[in-house]
Amino acid sequence: MGSSSLKQNSDNGEGRVAVIDIGSNTVRLVVFDGPARVPIPMFNEKVACGLGRGLDRTGRLSQQGIAAAKGTLIRFKRLTEVMGLSRVDLLATAAVREASDGAEFAAWVGELFGIPVQILPGADEAKLSALGILCGFPRAHGLVGDLGGGSLDFVRLNQGVFGEVATLPLGHLRTHEHSGGRRDRARKYITKQLETLDWISKLSGETLYAVGGSWRSVARIFIEQGNYPLHILDSYTISSKQAEGTLDLISGLSRTSLESIKGLPKRRLGTLPMAALVMREVLRVAKPRQIVFCSYGMREGQFLKNLPGNLQTEDPLIASCERVSEKGSRFASRGYELFDWLSPLFAIEDDDARRIRLATCLLSDIAWYEHPDYRAEHAFMRVLRLPFAGLTHRNRVAMALSIAMRHAGGVKTPGVADVMRLLDDRTEKSARTIGVGLRLANTLTGGAPDLLKRTSLAIEEGVLRLYLPKDGAMFTSEVVQRRLQDLAKVLGLKGDVCSLK
Repeated sequence: MGSSSLKQNSDNGEGRVAVIDIGSNTVRLVVFDGPARVPIPMFNEKVACGLGRGLDRTGRLSQQGIAAAKGTLIRFKRLTEVMGLSRVDLLATAAVREASDGAEFAAWVGELFGIPVQILPGADEAKLSALGILCGFPRAHGLVGDLGGGSLDFVRLNQGVFGEVATLPLGHLRTHEHSGGRRDRARKYITKQLETLDWISKLSGETLYAVGGSWRSVARIFIEQGNYPLHILDSYTISSKQAEGTLDLISGLSRTSLESIKGLPKRRLGTLPMAALVMREVLRVAKPRQIVFCSYGMREGQFLKNLPGNLQTEDPLIASCERVSEKGSRFASRGYELFDWLSPLFAIEDDDARRIRLATCLLSDIAWYEHPDYRAEHAFMRVLRLPFAGLTHRNRVAMALSIAMRHAGGVKTPGVADVMRLLDDRTEKSARTIGVGLRLANTLTGGAPDLLKRTSLAIEEGVLRLYLPKDGAMFTSEVVQRRLQDLAKVLGLKGDVCSLK
């Protein structure tokens, strides 16, 4: 598909873009819905082709891998033609970059699509992965590690600014082949490679942002074995101390043992012990305080790189919530109005808490069209599981609890009690306050915009006061009184209705 085809399709694609990632182990097509600050995949398919199998031994791409990749890419080409896309990017990584016949294969792919393949140097591949992390965490600080089939790419981030960059031949497929699957040989090989990077040992106490499908499979084991209540891989966080023992265990498991673990992709089982061993050795050398597993990586970095500058600078969470609100709320503009109205209840609030409160207010009306008996449950589950970037698991639960309570839900709402242990007391109280406050606001105004501006909340002399206009008959009811008292109870105060002067 040539550039003329892309231009022709752009009118129907509405800014949708595709990234085809030709990796050492898999070939993947992702189609992102855009343009938007956060890349939301509307189609995502990968095939384990194994282009890089035997590369260290032969210096060439696997012949079986080439056959599998060609068949896959022909399918992907046909799909992109009918999807009506404004852009298609073809990216090739370690195997194509290093194989003696890699350029020949890339030329075939370029001819198939009518656009050139970008064969990424190791440093560029690493930077795109780090840029993917910045999609969700613009101020990320620590070490990004992206484990593929053929390479392990590192980027140091300093509050979102790139530092040192490196790529090592430590992909899970490559490490498995180099060591013959033997853990002792693999550990020596990994150690030797990591020792070439003297700067990694200076990152003690920081965060390791773990990228790559094999490392996400490791995260699945952490979640399953630790009875963790939220089965969402993105932003799943575990301390290095907690992770070490499980990594030691995984690196010694047989394929049969791995098959008994729920939720692991079958295609990853053969090299998963090597992926765990690589992570274990990175922890030993870098000594990070914690690991944050990330669903975003190189493909999302490519998406972000091509966005207009004004979209790149948006807050990813707030931009996502605004978009959901515009599509699903009765009055999308009310989010900021609700935020301002509730602000007197949050005199002491850090930047992160303020950001989460704004995001929650933007989402407050997303379940209005559901059956009333199921609004709280639906809203809770939807907020908990929406594909948002830049959102920790604790903040996911807090926002979901607030939205459940806005619909008269609480810990008895199905699913809420299971995840409540991820909240500390302060965060839970804030979430309850936001939720009950949103319920009061909706009762006062019936969900209509601009009416809240005629009322206000204040905490004065140990009393929560709701100020209404003197001609405020439309705001006064027994239900309003009851919900004011509900909010006052959460705050540990008494409630009172007053007239504005």
